[in-house]
Amino acid sequence: MRRFGHGLVLGKFYPPHAGHHHLVRTAQDQCERLTVLVCAASVESVPLADRVAWMREAHPGAEVVGAVDDIPVDLYDPAVWEAHMAVFRGAVPGRVDAVFTSEEYGGELARRFGAEEVLVDRERTLFPVSGTAVRADPVAAWEFLGPAVRAALTRRIVVLGAESTGTTTLSRALAGHYRSRGGVWAKTGWVAEYGRRYSEEKLAAARAANPAASWPDVSFTSEEFPVIARRQDADEERAARLGSPVLFCDTDSFATGIWHERYMDGRNAEVERIAAGRLRDLYLLTDHADVPFEDDGLRDGPQLRPWMTGRFREELERTGRRFLVVAGDREARLARAVAAVDELLGEGWHFADPLPENVRAEAS
Repeated sequence: MRRFGHGLVLGKFYPPHAGHHHLVRTAQDQCERLTVLVCAASVESVPLADRVAWMREAHPGAEVVGAVDDIPVDLYDPAVWEAHMAVFRGAVPGRVDAVFTSEEYGGELARRFGAEEVLVDRERTLFPVSGTAVRADPVAAWEFLGPAVRAALTRRIVVLGAESTGTTTLSRALAGHYRSRGGVWAKTGWVAEYGRRYSEEKLAAARAANPAASWPDVSFTSEEFPVIARRQDADEERAARLGSPVLFCDTDSFATGIWHERYMDGRNAEVERIAAGRLRDLYLLTDHADVPFEDDGLRDGPQLRPWMTGRFREELERTGRRFLVVAGDREARLARAVAAVDELLGEGWHFADPLPENVRAEAS
């Protein structure tokens, strides 16, 4: 196999998929050094910085750079080619020995770089997928997407509510319902409430010091809540990278802010900052009215449930989050929640159209 000094892979990666990664890995195997140039147009809805980050994560051995290219593609207009090349050369100024591509323009691109063209799986036989296909139907192309892209596209559903209102029961039931659909949905994930595990560990520590200790003997500090919020977000992110197009979470960092109010009588600015880092797609607020309070050893506030339900609702409305209140028995709650999630999934994923491309003018 011939070896090249400096190779180039160029594309929109809107978004990156298995075919792109195969192209980059093939180029890396044949080059001493590889540059991956991510070109994004301003009209596209996935930021250039995200695409660069995704490609850097997937290919740490390559140099990944980005450039804004707002010039429509026309393979038959020399002036347009020159304009594109000015962008490409600005991002990759050095000598290029080989251009690796799966596109029909690869030969001309290589010629203009003074490089050799290396064509890789032009017919997409190894990975029958394209950026156009992913944008049209991410669910159908899910198997071809890497962890970072899956995490970005996963619809995240958060079940939240006051103590003993069935958040764990509902979120688990939802995950099981979608797993039962099979196919791509079989890997639907569920994220446990980290705050509960944290509380269990605090109670265990209290009992190690005093075997008679109970939950009212446990106290929190304000500084503990950002720790809980960050871990909750990290667990969620990990699950989103591995699962199906939908993820169910038993609370999130936004809810941690309300729990801080419940225990500390006020808001926590750091928790607010953490919660603002990512907006979830749908919140399901479990009403307290239809669920008897059960003391499981980590609960002590049945009288606070109406207040907490109200605060969750107030903050969901104030921050403009999409939410639904679910009430009734288990079956009614699950049915209403499934209908809401199906409605969300039915709305699809909306990618802005890329700039127009004139790639087959001679055949038209």
